[in-house]
Order: sequence, then structure tokens, then C-alpha cells
Amino acid sequence: MVKYKLILRLIAVMIFVPGVVRADRGAFDVERWYAIMENVRNRATAQNISKIVIDDTLRATAFIPSIVKSDANQAEFKLTLDGYLDRTVNSTRITNGKKMRVKYPTMLSRVESAYGVPPHVILAFWGLESNYGAVKARHKLTDAFMTLMYDGRRETFFTNQLLALMKIADTNKLSINDIYGSWAGAMGHFQFIPTTLAQYGVDGNGDNRVDIINSVGDAMFSAGNYLNKLGWNPNERIVRRVILPADFDLSLLDGKTKLSLPQWAAMGVMNPDGTPIPQNDMTAGLVADIVATEEARRAATENQSPDADVAPMPVITAYLTYPNFYRIKKWNNSNWYAIAIATLADELK
Repeated sequence: MVKYKLILRLIAVMIFVPGVVRADRGAFDVERWYAIMENVRNRATAQNISKIVIDDTLRATAFIPSIVKSDANQAEFKLTLDGYLDRTVNSTRITNGKKMRVKYPTMLSRVESAYGVPPHVILAFWGLESNYGAVKARHKLTDAFMTLMYDGRRETFFTNQLLALMKIADTNKLSINDIYGSWAGAMGHFQFIPTTLAQYGVDGNGDNRVDIINSVGDAMFSAGNYLNKLGWNPNERIVRRVILPADFDLSLLDGKTKLSLPQWAAMGVMNPDGTPIPQNDMTAGLVADIVATEEARRAATENQSPDADVAPMPVITAYLTYPNFYRIKKWNNSNWYAIAIATLADELK
């Protein structure tokens, strides 16, 4: 009877949730679904996860076609760096970040004392990840992980996420069917996936459990611990906005080439006001919007005066990227994201 109830639930979800299973996969394979459930039960039992959590996880799971569709059609946004910064570091997010600094001064100070990560950095991650908790989770994570496991593209990865979530729920006495997140499994104020939470989660409010969804303290402490373990240096800045000569070699602007500041200065790297950059021996990379720069060069050439021998090229705006920049990229491997974190953090100092 339980099996048939689950089949009816699966059918109902597949009919009424927006999106459909890709046609080339054919009809829903109930036997595969049950094989996945059995594998989860066996592996969870071997990891000493309680029977209560295992039963709670598996008794009410549902296949969500819209999640498969989201995974297959992840959009690649072609924003310029300036466009990305306009979207992520806007006046509303800056204002709300300042309000959160006033609202949680003690908690932010405790995180800084424990992990050496300043308040403005914690706030910047919080702002970009969940808009200070305003972004509401849409999916029950057990459904999301089971659906993605069934889809098969990254079955091992999502199986490990589900097992980690079950362990977290068991250890911290959380109701696993009340844990919601993104379709890909990120949850809470700082959008941790379960395996990251399992490794870096911290009880920040002293209730002897870690709940990064309902406890801002747990979320902040976990974020601080994660950044600390990534090697965060509170005495170093993240980036420095600079300008480069118009003929600068664009192949050096992906952040992978790292030179000392005197070496960059010798190549014409300057502060935006034309003054010299610092001359210490610190190593940094350089990041710029290469596509936008190439387009600006092309436009300058196309619009040059017929009487001009050489079209004047626009000065290049770029960012010197210090070690903390690369630590941010271990959190989210995106140059644009790391620059946005740095820019928002500066606004929230």
C-alpha cells in the first residue's frame, strides 16, 4: 500500500509541477527510483544515521520535473563586469547591509574575534548569497537531491549531498522534511551545500546544534569558519581598482598571471587618479573585462577620423587581485563574484 501511495504521489507531482521530463528519457522509471531509495537506505544505515531520519527522508520524496529542467538549462549570463556590479552592488543592497551591521553588531564582533573575518566581509557574502536572508528557498532538499540523483547526470555528487544532509539533520535534531533550499541544494543565509556545511558548520548561538537556515548566528559563524579555513587574511585588501595603458597585453588580465606590485607598476599599472600603486613586494594578479575592452578598442578603430593616423585607444580599467581574492574564488569560482564581494565589502566598512 505504501508503495502505491508513493507512485501516486510521484505521478501527481509529475503532472502538476511545471516542466516535463526530457522526452529522450522516456517514461518515468519507478524501479530505478526505488533502487535509488534502497541505495540511500543502505548507505545511510552504514553511516549510522538514525532509522527515524532515514524513514523521514524516504517516505515522502517526490520527483520534481522542473528541477531536472533547471539543471539542464542553466543560463550563462553574458553581463559585462560593470553590468554585473550594477546588479549585485546596488544602493538597496548597500543600505540593507548597513542596517544589518547595526542590527547584529555583537554577533559580527564575535565572528571577527573567533575567525579573524571582519564584519564588512561577512556582510558582503551574506548580501550576495541571500540578500541578507530575504531570498526564500523554494525546494524541499530531499526532493531536489532525489530528483537530481534519478536524472543521473551527477548522481554520485547529489547522493553524497543527500547523505550529508541526513547526517546533519540527525546530529542537530532537525526535521529533514522542513529543510528547504535552491534546486541545486544550496541552503541558508550563506547558501552552503550540505557537504560544505558538514565540514564548516558551527553553532553560533549556543543551542548545541547547527541550523544555518533559522539561526543567523549559526550562519555567520559557519561563514566565518569557512573563510578562516580558506586562509582569510584580515590585514590584506581583496582588490585594488587600477588603470592600464591602452595597449596593455590583454592576455595578462585573467587573474592567472601573478607578479609583484613593482613589476606591475613597471608595466604602467596606476591608480585611477594616475598616482603610483604601492611598491611593496606583495604579489597580485590582474583582472579586467577583456570582452568589453576588446569591444571598446574595436569601436575606437571603427570610429576613428579619416585624418587620424592611429585611433586613440581607451584606457583600460582593471583590478589588482590579492590573495584574499583567490580565497573568495574557492567559495565561488568567478572573477566577477569575487570583485563584487570586494566592492560590496568596501561599501560596508
